[in-house]
Amino acid sequence: MVDQPLTSRGAATYKRILEVATQEFAEHGIAGARIERIVAAARTNKAQLYAYFGSKEGLFDAIFFGSLERIVNVVPIDATDLADWAVRLYDEYLRRPDLIRLATWARLERRPTGHLVDDPDRLDDGKLRAIADAQTAGLVREGDPFDLMAMVIAMSMAWSPVSNVYAATDQEPSELHEQRRALLRESVRRAMTAG
Repeated sequence: MVDQPLTSRGAATYKRILEVATQEFAEHGIAGARIERIVAAARTNKAQLYAYFGSKEGLFDAIFFGSLERIVNVVPIDATDLADWAVRLYDEYLRRPDLIRLATWARLERRPTGHLVDDPDRLDDGKLRAIADAQTAGLVREGDPFDLMAMVIAMSMAWSPVSNVYAATDQEPSELHEQRRALLRESVRRAMTAG
């Protein structure tokens, strides 16, 4: 693993590895991803990849945990408007379908039950506090904040790349996405509003 500052050339190689490996893991999963394809497409070698990430699993972890952080930062929760948060999650899945596919591979290949990541690696404390605060303010229905969060996320994934019903893409007509956004917004509002 890298424990020293990278040169600009090394940083560029590191970034290429992450970009190529993200697509490789999203498409093939952990078991199906091939280091040989990653290093060829990233124009580097196995020694460099292993120096940066330690192992194939270490590379997946770097990508996967980076994707979790991206979702938290790019789509921050607004517990006073969970319906809007759900729509913003839907839009992020359209922009970056690879992120939801990575989470699905982690679920399938690593953690078939329970939380997707170990407790120390979970990034939902702020979300859960925000939901609990909105409940206290009378804005969000009663219930376990984790279960409410899980429900909103599940609703936002109704047309995601891992849907077992229909996987939407950003290439579809914008009117169709607007219809889905409206349905999602109204459904989450009805399900989560207190009263």
